[in-house]
Amino acid sequence: MLESIANFIIDVINSLGYFGIAAGMILESACIPIPSELILPIAGTMAANGVVGIIGANLVAAIASVLGSLLAYTVGYYGGRPFILKYGKYFFVKEEHFYKAERTFIKYGSVAVFFGRLIPLIRTFISLPAGIAKMDLKKFITYSLIGMLPWNFLLIFLGYKFGNQFGKKVMPIFHQYEYIILGLIVVAVLLLILRSVLKKRKARA
Repeated sequence: MLESIANFIIDVINSLGYFGIAAGMILESACIPIPSELILPIAGTMAANGVVGIIGANLVAAIASVLGSLLAYTVGYYGGRPFILKYGKYFFVKEEHFYKAERTFIKYGSVAVFFGRLIPLIRTFISLPAGIAKMDLKKFITYSLIGMLPWNFLLIFLGYKFGNQFGKKVMPIFHQYEYIILGLIVVAVLLLILRSVLKKRKARA
């Protein structure tokens, strides 16, 4: 059953090109259970086959991810916690997933939106507690985008590099070392941010 659904999603995204990537990432970021681990490698494979451009695939994925996250943020902002706990099940939000994302946001605050984008499950649902907390919208979009970009790029690149072999050969290894890979991504992003800050300070001095 799950394999049939996955194949259907693959066929739809392949047939729609950029629109398929956009639709998939909007739904994924809006808490609909369509994993980015399925959508983004397909985008990479399409780029390798010349159906879409790899830069275009990354741009579309980034914009769509932000749009989907804004939908979830809006639900949290206007619906609040009671609404999500009461009606979340009707749009595929499990209480355990929501609680996990909520605890992360309460513990780390706004920065959880950035780090949360790199953690499975939390990355999808972190927008809800951010909306409930009425986090500053500009900060929410910025942190979301910065957190999404490395994740999206990695999966699109793997799909581009390994094509149809991604699911069979690369995905098991990816899952096995997922947290190590994500840790390296976080460190790399932080180093880039630090480098940018130091350059600005040096320029001012």
